[in-house]
Amino acid sequence: MYVSLRIGPYVCAEWNSGGFPAWLRFVPGIEFRTDNEPFKLETQRFVNHVVAMLKKEMLFAWQGGPIILAQIENEYGNIDASYGEAGQRYMNWIANMAVATNASVPWIMCQQSQAPLSVINTCNGFYCDGWRPNSDGKPALWTENWTGWFQGWGEAAPTRPVQDIAFAVARFFQKGGSFQNYYMYHGGTNFERTGVESVTTSYDYDAPLDEFGDIRQPKWGHLKDLHAALKLCEPALVAVDIVPPHISLGPYQEAHVYRSSSGTCAAFLASWSKNDTVVEFQGQSYDLPAWSVSILPDCKSVVFNTAKVGAQTVTMGMQGPIPITNWVSSHEPLGPQLGNKFSAMGLVEQITTTQDTTDYLWYMTTVQVSESAVPNGTAQATLVMSSLRDVAHTFVNYIYSGTVNANGHQAAQAISLRPGTNSITILSMTMGLQGYGPFLEKEKAGIQYGVRIEGLPSGTMELGGNNWTYQVGLQGEYKQLYKVNESYFSADWDKTFEFDDRNFLSWIKTGFDTPAGNGSLALDLSSMGKGQAWVNGLSLGRYWSSFRAQNNGCHENCDYHGSFGQTKCLTKCGQPSQYWYHVPRQWLLPKRNSIVLFEEQGGNPEAITIATRMPQHICSHISESHPFPLPVASWTKRGSLTSMPPRAPLLLECAPGQYISRISFASYGTPSGDCGGFVLSSCHANTSSDVLRKACVGRQKCAVPIVSSIFGVDPCPGLSKSLAAAAECA
Repeated sequence: MYVSLRIGPYVCAEWNSGGFPAWLRFVPGIEFRTDNEPFKLETQRFVNHVVAMLKKEMLFAWQGGPIILAQIENEYGNIDASYGEAGQRYMNWIANMAVATNASVPWIMCQQSQAPLSVINTCNGFYCDGWRPNSDGKPALWTENWTGWFQGWGEAAPTRPVQDIAFAVARFFQKGGSFQNYYMYHGGTNFERTGVESVTTSYDYDAPLDEFGDIRQPKWGHLKDLHAALKLCEPALVAVDIVPPHISLGPYQEAHVYRSSSGTCAAFLASWSKNDTVVEFQGQSYDLPAWSVSILPDCKSVVFNTAKVGAQTVTMGMQGPIPITNWVSSHEPLGPQLGNKFSAMGLVEQITTTQDTTDYLWYMTTVQVSESAVPNGTAQATLVMSSLRDVAHTFVNYIYSGTVNANGHQAAQAISLRPGTNSITILSMTMGLQGYGPFLEKEKAGIQYGVRIEGLPSGTMELGGNNWTYQVGLQGEYKQLYKVNESYFSADWDKTFEFDDRNFLSWIKTGFDTPAGNGSLALDLSSMGKGQAWVNGLSLGRYWSSFRAQNNGCHENCDYHGSFGQTKCLTKCGQPSQYWYHVPRQWLLPKRNSIVLFEEQGGNPEAITIATRMPQHICSHISESHPFPLPVASWTKRGSLTSMPPRAPLLLECAPGQYISRISFASYGTPSGDCGGFVLSSCHANTSSDVLRKACVGRQKCAVPIVSSIFGVDPCPGLSKSLAAAAECA
């Protein structure tokens, strides 16, 4: 496996500050990503250290290692205009600085059209076909092919159909691309507090390998077949220095043909039409589905079409969920406490105050309300925070008033006041720091620009200039309640568990045994509200199950035709943005693992479960026209594909240790619909279910050819047929 190394030091990746450490913003006089001496000094020190470390370990390609490219900066061309001439000076400086490390592999800069000749500018995006670098001497490199998009709290789940990804990749190589990297190929998890503002703990990105390390089908399998087909074209592709001119096959169809001097030939037939078509190429007719590319490694035979998915679809499920019970609790005190508090006139900035050591900052002040302003004993008013980043719980006279999520905008919370002295207590929370854009070092969080109370008979009451008492973090964080204690019931924990209606802020703890097997583990927190979770003292990250996605705009079966954007194929409307949390088995002991939650809004911890994630439902739909990419070894033996290549069988496969327990749908004929919603047609072989049961049930995997003889009958002679099947794994 070759490595394209993103040294950065700014890498984005939806990480806090784009990967910059928290201490960097507090270096005197520093300005990030511009012609600033403190920043350049730290940047050069970091890059030189990383390159020296890699050289010492013999990891660069010229040393026999896997690193073939190194990236400096990241998407700077998207923001450099914000810095004017200083940005241009910085861009040239960092490029020259990187080259001067003598890493002796090509240096790249993505999304940087003005990159100097010493580095290669590259493309990031959903599509990069036809993109060219800023010099004829540079190859076309696609460093981020977005396989999906990141998940935001309170948002539906973004997905990208694999047919569209395969189309984009095939078009890129068809039109002269030389290097393509998936972002991401293996999804990730934002453990601890690493994710940027408003991005979930899951950083799965709808990748071919999900954040648990499990194969996501059909995305993984279809892209595997795509690259097998591209590998067959390699001899012809690498023999050509100039992209051949396109050959028009129709108004929205074209071909590119690559020929070597030795006679090898590879062709790509592409259609960006909305309709399936038949095209003529070199005297032969080819079916070309809408929004697809057919790959012909010998310029004659189609071994792969991006729209025809041969890989099965897998739905993951929680196998044998184990309830986690017997919780004990410890209430978090409301407001600043003795020993951990300080006072200041006016509002403090949260990131500067907390040094990003915690999400939490307590604010507390008092207000005086006259008897005349509260004629009925209580007055209904509104607490307005002019700008709040990101979320705040509000308490008046130690009674919970509500939670607001403002994400940098004005926040308003209805409150009730009484005559005399009223305490106003606010727990402000960051949900990650900014990770993209200019001037990251100037980012602010918490309550900004003032606080006021509106709606009183006496008029608006300004509180911003009050004397405020603050506390950085929670008492439970200071006491490290999330760590594993020798004594399960220490003085901080109450054996009787309950949430207080006046204060939901509670630490809760219990233990659990590790589920048997080797499968990936998930913690289901859908029954909880908002907070953070730890297992054996290690942070799983933030959770926010009470923040549900919108109820509309989702498409469970998205149409892949046409250009893709991150809001095109949303799923899981009306559901929590995340409710499964990745628990690495490496973190666990066979028995008596500790789990601690800090819960901010209440919930039902008795409904929390942990389970092994395994394939639950599998299905596939293969037509007689589905090509079957040959392995490179088979191609070498054949020498060409002048005869018809083999056709793909229908494949069903459960995970190792599972078997196919039931066939829930089977039809050889002309079935319609998608996995999870197959529909029989009048053309259907009645033996379909019997054939699939005999071939598959009781086996871990099976392959069924799509030929009439297998089913004993041709249900509709003369028609092109397909085989659809759905099964369950156990």
